[in-house]
Amino acid sequence: MKVCILSDSHDNIALLRAAVADAKQRGAKAVLHCGDIVAPSTLRTLQPYGLAVHAIHGNNTGDLYALSKVSHAPDSFIQYYGQDAAFTLGGRRIFLVHYPHYAQGMALTGDYDLVCCGHTHKVSIERLTNIKGTQTVVCNPGTVGGVGGAPATYLFGDLETMIFDTLPVRRST
Repeated sequence: MKVCILSDSHDNIALLRAAVADAKQRGAKAVLHCGDIVAPSTLRTLQPYGLAVHAIHGNNTGDLYALSKVSHAPDSFIQYYGQDAAFTLGGRRIFLVHYPHYAQGMALTGDYDLVCCGHTHKVSIERLTNIKGTQTVVCNPGTVGGVGGAPATYLFGDLETMIFDTLPVRRST
């Protein structure tokens, strides 16, 4: 199963939509958002793509009540978990959290195949040997919103092969 991993959209709807549209064209079936969505209207813009969306909040939370209401709307493809999320997708155990230090700790437990985080606006993909002696992939997609002058990026990954690539986000014209 192919996935789009992104974080730190900070209400940059144009770049968020461009990333998700690109990922869908490449075959993504789900979006994993690692926080700092901010406004419910930003999260709602992902609904028309018809992809399963798994999202958490970060440290720029916006209206938490309204964000959670988006996921409870009839026919919503969006699951909004709150501070962090643990779920299975494509046969892989996945954990989402905003903070990298928390992600590192969760990866080391060996309870997850993939741990995704954000916050730093810097891309990283690493494989950690966990306490069970297996590998956990820890991904930070950078900032899809291009925050603080960082390039707008997202990760496109394959949960079957556990290969993840950093892709630039180009604003649609």
